[in-house]
Amino acid sequence: MKWSQLADQQCSVARSVSVIGDRWTLMILRDCFLGIRRFDDFERRLRISRSIIADRLKHLVDEGVLRRDEYQQNPVRHEYRLTDKGLSLHPVIMAIVHWGDTHYAGEQGPPLLHRHRACGCDFHPVLICSECGDPVGARDVEVRTGPGGV
Repeated sequence: MKWSQLADQQCSVARSVSVIGDRWTLMILRDCFLGIRRFDDFERRLRISRSIIADRLKHLVDEGVLRRDEYQQNPVRHEYRLTDKGLSLHPVIMAIVHWGDTHYAGEQGPPLLHRHRACGCDFHPVLICSECGDPVGARDVEVRTGPGGV
């Protein structure tokens, strides 16, 4: 299967990967959640070519994950902000962060901590059942064909 065909698959993972599955796209999204908004700041942090950044930002804007807002007129400059669709990727990014912290943090621990503003405590993301509130792990899930399945 070609990369360009992922969006046409009848699979939510394939469709999602067609939007956010590129390594630089994930790094841009990481930076967006860290408050980075401007092209030059993405370039400074990522140290990759301007064309790669421009391509990934355009794709995220076209997909409705980011919006492009003008913040200066002469010369015209834009910043990139997460849309509601983009903000809904927060659990995905947090799951990747948690996995990296668990398996790849150095002896000193994770490079960043995440504090819940409401209670003031540092936390680790936990997947819970939307119906009963119990934690859900891989072995707790059974998969069935849904209404959009074949």
